[in-house]
Amino acid sequence: MSDYTTIMFDFGGVVAAEGFRTGLEAIGGEHGLDPAETFRLGKEIVFDGGYVVGAVDEAAYWNEFRRRTGIVASNTELRRHILDRFRPYPEMLAALARLRQLGFTLVMVSDQTNWLDELNERHQFFPLFHRVFNSYHHGRSKRDSRFFIEVLAELNSPPAAAIFLDDDPGNVERAQSVGINTVLVTSPRQALKELAQILGVIDL
Repeated sequence: MSDYTTIMFDFGGVVAAEGFRTGLEAIGGEHGLDPAETFRLGKEIVFDGGYVVGAVDEAAYWNEFRRRTGIVASNTELRRHILDRFRPYPEMLAALARLRQLGFTLVMVSDQTNWLDELNERHQFFPLFHRVFNSYHHGRSKRDSRFFIEVLAELNSPPAAAIFLDDDPGNVERAQSVGINTVLVTSPRQALKELAQILGVIDL
């Protein structure tokens, strides 16, 4: 029997393809800008401007993005680039269903916005999780280690009984700093292989 009871998953880059990065890069390339710099700037604005913690709305985010980049495009066009690229990984969805069957508590912990709710309407992945913690609704992001502490408190789970999967090294380090076991994700195959080894599960 595994010593772990709770498995926490990031969304983009873990459960689904990372649509925020690839979407912003596509926007930059389409408008003659450096894709990597467009992503860097878009990420800076989403955090520093407060959209990721619900301090401002989507319209304010895109207004600032257009102001900083000089891009002329509608909110509808810009958001389509991002939302259409957040495609859930079938192998990860299958693994989530398997882990639920095995009795683990599954939790999503994501630095996201209202987009996560819309993506769930498209793809219906929330039912695979027992709880969903979205920074946009929670008012705190994973850049603050207190987010992890608050999640554990709401789950009534000790850190040593939890595993957290994320593709961002900084988020992984902050989770580790509060005692959570982690997997740094580079691909669904790698993540599920490492998770199965940690849990002592043969087939994920």
